[in-house]
Amino acid sequence: MTTHLATLCVHAGELADPHGSPHTPLYTSTTFKFSSTAAILDVVEGRRAGALYTRYGLNPTIQALEEKLAAIEGAEAALAFCSGMAAESALFLTHGRQGVVCLGDAYGGTLELVASQLPQLGIPTHLLLGSELDRLPGLLQRGVGLVFFETPTNPALEQFDIAAISELAHAHGALVAVDNTFASPVNQNPLALGADFVVHSATKYLGGHSDLTAGALMGRKELVMPVWNWRKNLGQTIAPEIAALLARSLRTLPLRVERQNATAMKVALAMQAHPQVERVLYPGLPDFAGHALAQRQMKGYGGMLTIEVKGGGEAATRSADKLKLFALAPSLGGVESLVTQPSTTTHHGLTPEERTRRGISDAMLRLSVGLEEADDLIADLAQALG
Repeated sequence: MTTHLATLCVHAGELADPHGSPHTPLYTSTTFKFSSTAAILDVVEGRRAGALYTRYGLNPTIQALEEKLAAIEGAEAALAFCSGMAAESALFLTHGRQGVVCLGDAYGGTLELVASQLPQLGIPTHLLLGSELDRLPGLLQRGVGLVFFETPTNPALEQFDIAAISELAHAHGALVAVDNTFASPVNQNPLALGADFVVHSATKYLGGHSDLTAGALMGRKELVMPVWNWRKNLGQTIAPEIAALLARSLRTLPLRVERQNATAMKVALAMQAHPQVERVLYPGLPDFAGHALAQRQMKGYGGMLTIEVKGGGEAATRSADKLKLFALAPSLGGVESLVTQPSTTTHHGLTPEERTRRGISDAMLRLSVGLEEADDLIADLAQALG
């Protein structure tokens, strides 16, 4: 079987259909019948793979998707979830009970889960800024079991060294989970760099069309399968209809992301030259603080960039409101370009003081670059910035 990503995205996991469909059919059945009690016990007790009950994830459409998800991240196993937050919460409840360290910036829901909700369950949690990475060895020595981080981060695109952090964590018996949503498997493969888990909000680049909500967790089978029971009993399994949509989207993932990479670089360079832009945060720019690390661990720099508008938060808001092609919306990774002001959406739940501490200014606009022509997007930004 090929290991080329584009081919895996099309062919991995697809079930043979007796009617000749080139893709796995959508099975909406909630349950599946068996020829005998012995046959059902073979599946229930794990002696044979098979369909059983959709809430368990034992549904052919879901299982085919999970095989494809595992293949594109080079993982032994994958689980598909109803959202990225479902994937994260199940992971933390399974492997984070000794303590979770969250490095750097993250999605606002992740920060709330780690800072406020996991401690309510008696799970020790620690949030470190990228500038506080020197505190990680001490926390690992105290027995923290799971290190979690995004790279690039949301919204400043900060880079974390996956290989170095994984080596450090493993030396202390801890596991490492990387949220690869911003990069996608096209641009970065954390498992190959030493991480134990990859997490995705599949709503974003994997879905790619702003028409589904899903999550994914990939890694070694021995580590992923214990998460299965949490997913099952918390009711977090992806619906088969969404699984079929996600499998459809994955077939075009490389084409979409490679185009978004190229367009985002053109937009970043244009914004760097614009007199109303204070700075541009994009891993592909040579003067970006994490550029050298991005060159080492990424194959492409992604479709996400953040600009800081001169004049502060009010100027950024005015510019966002004037955009025509960029839709004002708080998601990312779709075929259409989106803009959001993190202080009013993704990180609005943080106090102004905490946003300042994390370097998230009101003047920031986060851009998710879609599949439009680069020149049209640049012109739209130019007219909005004035």
